[in-house]
This record gives sequence, C-alpha cells and structure tokens, in this order.
Amino acid sequence: MHVVRVFEMKAYLDNAATTRMDERVLAAMRPFLFTKYGNASSLHSFGVEAAEALAKSRETIAEAVNADAEEIIFTSGGSESDNLAITGAVRANKIRKVATTQIEHPAVLNTVRALEKAGVSAEYLGVSKDALVSVEEVARAAKTAGIISVMHANNEVGSIQPIREIGEEKKKALFHVDAVQTLGKERIDVRRLNADMMSFSSHKLHGPKGVGALFVREGVRIEPLIYGGGHERGLRAGTENVAGAVGFAKAVELAYKEFGVAVPRMKKLRDGVIRGVLSSVPHSHLNGHPSKRLCNNAHFRFDRIEGEALVLRLDSRGVAASTGSACSSKSLEPSHVLLAMGLSHVEAHGSLRMTLSRFTTKAEADYAAKQVAPVVSELRAVTSLTPEMAKHYMRR
Repeated sequence: MHVVRVFEMKAYLDNAATTRMDERVLAAMRPFLFTKYGNASSLHSFGVEAAEALAKSRETIAEAVNADAEEIIFTSGGSESDNLAITGAVRANKIRKVATTQIEHPAVLNTVRALEKAGVSAEYLGVSKDALVSVEEVARAAKTAGIISVMHANNEVGSIQPIREIGEEKKKALFHVDAVQTLGKERIDVRRLNADMMSFSSHKLHGPKGVGALFVREGVRIEPLIYGGGHERGLRAGTENVAGAVGFAKAVELAYKEFGVAVPRMKKLRDGVIRGVLSSVPHSHLNGHPSKRLCNNAHFRFDRIEGEALVLRLDSRGVAASTGSACSSKSLEPSHVLLAMGLSHVEAHGSLRMTLSRFTTKAEADYAAKQVAPVVSELRAVTSLTPEMAKHYMRR
C-alpha cells in the first residue's frame, strides 16, 4: 500500500526517531569504507590504521562526557547498550532486584521484564503529571535494589530527569542512565552525574545508524551478552564497526563544537512551535514538563483526535511527525509514558510529537506548526465519538 502525498515533504520533525546524517560525518567515514577498511584486530598496517582510528574515536566520545577512553564500549546502538548495562550488571553481580521508572524506553523496560522471567525482582517507579520521577522514590528503591535505571530525558515527551540528584542518592546501587536522547543536546558529565553506566546512540545526533556506546565506570563489573573474541575489553565480541565509530565520534565532536549556537536555536524554534500550536488549536495541551524538557521536543495532545490519523494527515501535507516512540509506532496501544503520567486511554491516543534538529529551519518549523490547526479541524469534523469518548468529554 502506497501513501499518496498531496505535497512534497516540507518539514521533517521526527528527529527523536532519527536524524539525517551530517555530510561532514559521511566525509569522515568514507576512507574507512573504501580505502582504510582493515580489521582493527589485524596485525598488518591496514589493521593498525583501523585500530588507531577506533582508539581516537573512543577518546573523542570519552572526552565529550568526561570519561576515560577505556570506559567507553562500542555497541550497535542504544538498545544494545541498555541491554548490556542492565543484564550484564545483574549477571556479573548476582543482583536480585532492579528498579526503574514506568516511562523508560522499551529497550530498558523489556530488558527488566525479561530479567523478571528469570527470577529477578523488579520495581517500576511512577512519575508526576509532567513525567518526572521523584528523587526520594528512587532513593527509597535504591535501598533494596542492586541496580537502578533512569533515563536522562524521556524520548516521547522530552522531560529531563533530575539525574544528578538521583546519582547523589543512589546508595550502594549501581546507577544506569539511558542518555540516548540527550547526547549532543545537554552537557553530560558522567562524574558529576555519578553514573556507573550510561547508554548513547549515534543516529540521534546526525551520526550513522547501527552504532552506539556504553560508558562503564572503571571498577563496575558486567558480563558480556555476545561471546566471541576479546573485542571491547572482552565485553562486546564482534569485529568493530570502525567506520561507524569514526562517524559517531565526528557527530559528537560537531554537536559539542556547535552546541552554544545550535541548542539555543533549537529551543527558540521549539518554543515557536509550541506557541503556534497551542494558540491556534482549541482544546490542545502540552505534554511533559514546560521548562525541564529537551531543547528540540514539542509534544501535544488534542481532545477528540486520534493521533495516528493526525500523523498521516500531516504527512499528506508534507510534515513528518509522530505520536511517540518510533519503536512502538506500529502499535495501536496508547503510549505507556502518557498513561504513567495519569492520562486516560482516550487522552493518550490524541498525541503528537514534533522534534527538531540543528538542521531544522525556521521555515520548516513555522510551516509544520501552521498545518496542525487545519488538520485537527478536519479530523474533528469527521470524528464519530465512541460511547467511551463521549462520556469522557461530557465530564470535561
């Protein structure tokens, strides 16, 4: 089935799902795809050249987050990093209880659920209406949990968690942070945040897909999930993706080099999108914390609207957006994040996520924001309320 577009794509606002690769990243990768393509484990000059590039890339990423190069493990992406951190730590330290929040990415939640099936106890902490977890609640859970996992910023609604405060209260528990959405958008210092492990992904900041990293603090024990050769300090077997690592490092380098200009600019565009949508659409609401949110995230909900229909209508007008996590976009179930925030099933179904990047233009942001009101109006004109929806809105 082909989607028929009325207009050409004019605004890509789904950068929380993935970003386009920076051309400078591709230029840095190209030699390691075509001329310097040696295996980093080989002893000849091709291998040595690849190993040196891998080491330099590791140093670049480590420097960006105030880690030592030896503490950075390359992976295939954020999901593998989350799995390796949590399952690896549970196995290595014989942990009997894991604590996390109800709004984590599926890579964390499904990892914890798999551990539950293996006999590990789990606690899922609730959040506020703004999607923030209580530091006191995490501290309480840390008294009995061997590891706690809290994301730096939520991938759906963009709320930024009090990670530094949690790190100060983590007791003896290991502390894992999913920082996939924040690398390049927030200043990250693993020492200051008191994190024991932290997950990153390249394609969220204009790097290539299929490569990520896990920070593992020196002295923290984890077991590998993939067995083979002694790659990545024996924690992640498999021939290293040298070109991917080089691209990831270049993306990180560029993100922090341009941080002082790009982040304030994204915030300004984000705020413009939020004002434009909320002022033009009756019965619209902003999801997530109003100020403690990612610089590029605008997440809305609309009364009497079905989110998937909204996304498809916007696509026909040349706007790419989403209802929430790309990992769950094929599911018709309401967002677990919005439900955890206290929204009803009906409210959660009427959501829209618009996320920018440092390449988003003001014209794109303005165009996207202006398309929401007419699309919402069109959908409300043809929407037939179910008995449940009618009962809900009669109470409002």
